Amino acid sequence: MVALITVILPVFLLIGAGYIASRFAGFPQSGIDGLMKFTQSYAFPCLLFRAVATIDLGAEFHLPLLGSYYAAAFICSLLGFSAARFIFRRDIEDSIVIGFCCLFSNTLMLGLPITERAFGEDALAANFAIIAIHAPFCYTLGIASMEAARGRGTGLNFFGILAKIARQMGRNPLVIALFLGFVVNLGHILVPVPVMAGINMMVAASIPAALFAVGGVLTQYKIEGDLRVVLVICVITLLVHPALVWVFGTGAGLDRDQFRSALITAAVAPGINTYVFASIYDRAKRVAASSVLMTTALSLVTVWMWLTLLP
Repeated sequence: MVALITVILPVFLLIGAGYIASRFAGFPQSGIDGLMKFTQSYAFPCLLFRAVATIDLGAEFHLPLLGSYYAAAFICSLLGFSAARFIFRRDIEDSIVIGFCCLFSNTLMLGLPITERAFGEDALAANFAIIAIHAPFCYTLGIASMEAARGRGTGLNFFGILAKIARQMGRNPLVIALFLGFVVNLGHILVPVPVMAGINMMVAASIPAALFAVGGVLTQYKIEGDLRVVLVICVITLLVHPALVWVFGTGAGLDRDQFRSALITAAVAPGINTYVFASIYDRAKRVAASSVLMTTALSLVTVWMWLTLLP
């Protein structure tokens, strides 16, 4: 109960504040959109740039850590796809979107603040290692699967798929920031003190603004579509994914901090990018939107459960 009050509740209070302000207190949706743009395109890229530029790559990019997390994520995407395709009889493109909903966790807006509040800023190195390849891994898998499905029977345009993935990654500010962070880190480039001070100021605003914006964004969604599919996504993302990370992380011998970061990152709700992916292909958008709303609400309880179980 103490963990719920001191760690999780403040995070969801900020989300709730954004929801109430947008739904009932006249905070304009244009303001929410602006906050989301600020956090996704400016503040979080600064956060990721600083993290990757200063992290010990050799120590933190630990194959057992990444393997434990992403093997579990991949299995969950297959489970989501299979349930949609073979149990609920959705077509293959809808099923890929549903699988993507089970793949893409809200690593930045929920995983980071919960881990930081629970275990301190020094415990975030493993989070950043996971986040560094999260968007490239998930979007590569999602886009490749969707393009292969759309091209079935007409021949697989391998270079066309690569071009779509490159375009999606090339215009993603988070990916650009990660790339620049790696350049600075590997090139041992010294960032001027005033520049880093400005980056630090942006970083300080990133998480509170993002949580408030998430609450406002959730007012745009409502529970609709196939509720059975949404419930399956909830089970896979909030229970199965962290359970698999627990099994794989234990087997891989992750240290305490890596294990905590991987499990909390796996335990949070799917990110809004799941709806973005559904919108790109105009498939299963109602399911994606509903799953973001429902899993975010339910994660208040499920993340607390995982926190109480963690060493």
